[in-house]
Amino acid sequence: MINRRHFLTTVAVGTASAAALAACGTGSSTSAGETGSAENPVTINYTWWGNDDRAERTRKAIALFEEKNPDIKVNGNFTDFAGYWQKRATEAAGGGLPDVMQWDLSYLRDYGQRNQLLDLGTVNINTDAFEKSLLPSGQIKGKTYGIPTSTNAFAVYYDPAKLASLGIAEPDGSWTYKEFNEFLAEVGAKSNGEIFGGTDYTGVWWMFNIWLRQNNIEAFTEDGKLGFTKDDLKKWWNQTAALRGTPAIVSEERVTQLAPKSPFGSNVTATEVTWDNFMAGYLADSGAKELKLAPVPSDDPDNLGLFLKPSMLMVASAKTKFKDAAARFIDFMVNDPEVGQIFKTSRGVPASKTQRDGTTFEGTDKLVVDYEKSIEQYLKDAPEPPIVGFGTLEASFKRVASDLNYGKLTIDGAADAWFKEAEDLIKQNA
Repeated sequence: MINRRHFLTTVAVGTASAAALAACGTGSSTSAGETGSAENPVTINYTWWGNDDRAERTRKAIALFEEKNPDIKVNGNFTDFAGYWQKRATEAAGGGLPDVMQWDLSYLRDYGQRNQLLDLGTVNINTDAFEKSLLPSGQIKGKTYGIPTSTNAFAVYYDPAKLASLGIAEPDGSWTYKEFNEFLAEVGAKSNGEIFGGTDYTGVWWMFNIWLRQNNIEAFTEDGKLGFTKDDLKKWWNQTAALRGTPAIVSEERVTQLAPKSPFGSNVTATEVTWDNFMAGYLADSGAKELKLAPVPSDDPDNLGLFLKPSMLMVASAKTKFKDAAARFIDFMVNDPEVGQIFKTSRGVPASKTQRDGTTFEGTDKLVVDYEKSIEQYLKDAPEPPIVGFGTLEASFKRVASDLNYGKLTIDGAADAWFKEAEDLIKQNA
């Protein structure tokens, strides 16, 4: 049996800056030739989302690539995340996707399955330094459409200072769902409702996905259907039924009032269940001197359902005229150690061991890397790219769960509502 105490990783820093993900753009290839030279380089366009900090880092990486590859020029553009996918949809409809793009797992199948992305298995990109369990996340039916730049993993954040003030012992990193719920309830009770145990974790799609994996259930089948039943979803949403409306779980109304900050970042809850690369933002928002990470609960100590998810991927357009140049740029961005030094963990923990080993991590960066190292021997294969339209389904899952938290829907009604939306969407994209 796994000793899950080894999972618990202390994450503590005095100061940290928030690194919010936000923003992409497109350009057009300007070279007429298939190959270039230092005197007459080919031009490929690269587009990404991210804030100004990522833009600055990306431009440094592009300059380094051009220095090392004088026969290729990269035309880089970016915009905010909100408009990114609308722009890509418009370009795809017109047949003009950029040569290379930063990508999100949620949209990989939408474009890959429609033959709009290049099969990267047909070009020269070195994946020897990647965990084999991670690569399937960029693959669809045996073809590789995305190469991960970086990773993140799910965890339970908690604030040890809040627990100490309430006289509550810190978790040891090994808990069942019943024990986790009892922990949330104890926080709410001992604080007289001033601090909630946490948010309703059953409203988070990726936590549901982990629970399914803990029970050896696939979220989606290979042919793009749901791999779980309505009863599975009802059982999941029943996990916190007794906690809703109590100090164990913050109300959805309060969550809305606190936005755009999270309840955890607003010091309203003692815990949060989410991705490990949110650490810097939580520290900055909360002003906490120390935060800690523990693995998510599981009723099977031998199956934690954990995996590394690409925080983002690199893809290329199926219609690029410069496959070799695009491949060299992708290989450079995911493997080059100097690129790792430029980005640190601002894209997540570098997915390539070559890049990771060549990067110096300090402060928050080091602590996130250490957490992922502490769980790596227990990780299972990352899930394949979600079904077409997954972004819509994930948003729907959150919305329906929110209505459940508000009391607008019963568990049966919530499951019926979400399944209808999911099945309608699957039919539309069949």
